[in-house]
Amino acid sequence: MNAAVDSFRVSARSRPFRLLVVSSDTYPPQRVDVSVLFGEELAGRGHRIDWILQSEAECRRGYVADWGGGRVWVAPADRGNSLFRRIRKHVMGIVHDARLFGLMRTGQYDAIEVKDKFLTAVLALIAARRNRKRFIYWLSFPLPEFYLARARDGTAPYPLLYRIRGAVFQFLLYRLLLPRADHIFVQSEQMRRDVAAHGIALARLTAVPMGVRTGNLPQHGASTPRQLIAPGEPCFLYLGSLNKERRLDFLLRVLARVRAEIPAARLYLIGKAELAEDEAFLLAEARRNGLEGALVFKGQLPQAEAFRYVQEADVCVSPFYPSFVLNSTSPTKLVEYMALGKAVVGNTHPEQKLLIEESGCGYCVPWQEQAFADAIVRLLRAPDLVRAMGERGRQYVLEHRGYARIADLVEHEMLRIAAGNPP
Repeated sequence: MNAAVDSFRVSARSRPFRLLVVSSDTYPPQRVDVSVLFGEELAGRGHRIDWILQSEAECRRGYVADWGGGRVWVAPADRGNSLFRRIRKHVMGIVHDARLFGLMRTGQYDAIEVKDKFLTAVLALIAARRNRKRFIYWLSFPLPEFYLARARDGTAPYPLLYRIRGAVFQFLLYRLLLPRADHIFVQSEQMRRDVAAHGIALARLTAVPMGVRTGNLPQHGASTPRQLIAPGEPCFLYLGSLNKERRLDFLLRVLARVRAEIPAARLYLIGKAELAEDEAFLLAEARRNGLEGALVFKGQLPQAEAFRYVQEADVCVSPFYPSFVLNSTSPTKLVEYMALGKAVVGNTHPEQKLLIEESGCGYCVPWQEQAFADAIVRLLRAPDLVRAMGERGRQYVLEHRGYARIADLVEHEMLRIAAGNPP
């Protein structure tokens, strides 16, 4: 680490910021951009970050917990699946979020940050202005566009509700909240450009991509002896959401084309869908195409076990259906594959294209079944190339996508915002 970075970190520790965050993440936080970036990296540098979150588990009464060097006010939650109980959960969350007024009145925070919430963000903006504090918005996913897209394409469980929610959130986000935010963090350079297209100055937008915790990475994945996958079995693997909007039936058709060249090839799916019918759809598609024995569903696994499957797979895939919503994301799975030393096949999604081409960790191909299948077959038949690509990807992540490096960027911006300095 160079002297300039060391000097920056010493300076940052001598004048820490205090931040109140209200987020759509649940407690305890699972996403690494919260648990590692904030809970470990920024908290470990002496910054005080308190949270207002909703419980991940069914919870009738709110409570306060210690986490990441700060405090968390945890909202009660109803985890039922009916429309009434879903609405009830959201109402419970908003009512609980209103405690931000009292917390901001104490004067102990430099700023309040809201992540991926809209009605609550209006409350936070009012509280920030009343108390002459900074208001920060963190947009990790284009939720208004997501709700509108699902209402249009028929994948929403409640189309009218999704259409109303999308339209309201779109108005709140682009007409009310972002124009008045002191700073905005987004997930990728593509999202930064998309938000700027709504009239937001680029100087007020900072892209913070997904990364990994580098301190405890397992050994190089390419040389991992197989314990979970049968030795000698040619296979490729997908780790992530199985929600229907991900269009993963595409991978089933890819699998059929791969098996036309390598009949023993299998596809492993690690993850789950929010709705049981989305997983049932994939199973039905597999049966319809005669792929039951070639498709292996492992469901949602503990991270260590999921990573073990990644390490043992021959090739890992990261398909992102080309759409406005998904084009602005920063794919966690791709960075995790690379960190674990795996050769990858992904399609020409903006950030995937950047990572694959800069690192040389695999193939970036069009969203076409034959193109995906050809790239997978090429890698399954070239183990030496797979190992070389895996090592290049791993080295790239260690140098560019570790959360210590990403925390430098966020810390710098947070200190500037807290001090009231212009971007």
